Amino acid sequence: MITPPSPAPATPPHSPVLIGALAPLSPPGWTEAGQHLLAGLELGIADLDAAGGVDGRPVELVVRDTAADPARATAAVAELAELGVAALVGEYHSVVARAAAAGADAHGVPYLCSSAVLDALVERPTPWVARLSPPQSRGWRLYGDFLLGAGHTRVAVASVPTVYWAAGTQILREHLAPRGGTVIELDASALGPQGVCDALAAEEATALLLLVGTPDPAVPLVKAVRGDRRLTDVLIGAPAGQPEFSEWASLLGDDGAGVPFLRYLPERLTALGGRVESVLRERLGREPSFVAYEGYDAATALGHVLRSHGTDRARIAEAWADAEVEGTRGRFGFARTPDTGVWQATGMPLQVADRDPEHPEHFRVRHTG
Repeated sequence: MITPPSPAPATPPHSPVLIGALAPLSPPGWTEAGQHLLAGLELGIADLDAAGGVDGRPVELVVRDTAADPARATAAVAELAELGVAALVGEYHSVVARAAAAGADAHGVPYLCSSAVLDALVERPTPWVARLSPPQSRGWRLYGDFLLGAGHTRVAVASVPTVYWAAGTQILREHLAPRGGTVIELDASALGPQGVCDALAAEEATALLLLVGTPDPAVPLVKAVRGDRRLTDVLIGAPAGQPEFSEWASLLGDDGAGVPFLRYLPERLTALGGRVESVLRERLGREPSFVAYEGYDAATALGHVLRSHGTDRARIAEAWADAEVEGTRGRFGFARTPDTGVWQATGMPLQVADRDPEHPEHFRVRHTG
């Protein structure tokens, strides 16, 4: 039995059930991802309310912009806990979600992380945190398999120093090395676009992975490599998913095609997913990304737990073991994973995809697992 450090304040029987939502909605956060995440969350909560809410009570999202800042996330979690939210949901950036998870654990508030993948989301195992997206190690190993299958054994990574990028580099190195692959680290900040091009040519790397933010420095790096005749055959990759979003295509045009990235989509959406896709496409004015589906599925999973176990924080945290949810991308549940220390969603789909060079507005699936 879980005993929360601080129970949620008592609420009148017909007042809204408050859910705290975290998303990067302003720079330097990845704002387009935040917009997609929030659109999915809002639609999921709207559908929950349309189905009667939680014991007849409406559900209300209390949204806080993290702006990719861990300190802002920490402050937001403390504020939301004091406001009496039943649970927390959301966030895209892994380093920010890590701060949110630590805050949720400290305040005894259940937190369903929708999109962040960093394996070490928490420093110690906690019953308060669950996660929807697959851990980084699973996705980046699949990406490594894709690279090897395409014949790339000398792989350069242009990165900036963060926990997330460092973890990704280490996963790739450990996965590729036993299979004859080499990872060459390039400091994107110190070298700049031209320096990265010179290093690629000198190292005879056949692939360059962009472990950097977007649009800067990712977009200048792509333009520099695409414009360098020495690097015509170099594959540009972006495991973190930058090419998924419309900003990438609008800034790079044809140069942004053929850049493989990870996304969490199945070959086909469920019937629910098809309906959600239509609504989200109309709301967003463009094709919804996998992040939007993560938002919807997170809201659906949280709604399932609230309706079956009530709004008590401790009971919500205990409920993940029994949760079986029909989402937009298939049926999923949760299991304890000693390597991540959280309740981890099981059965989530995973793809390596890119924008089709012949039709950059369309995506191709290059590898699945």
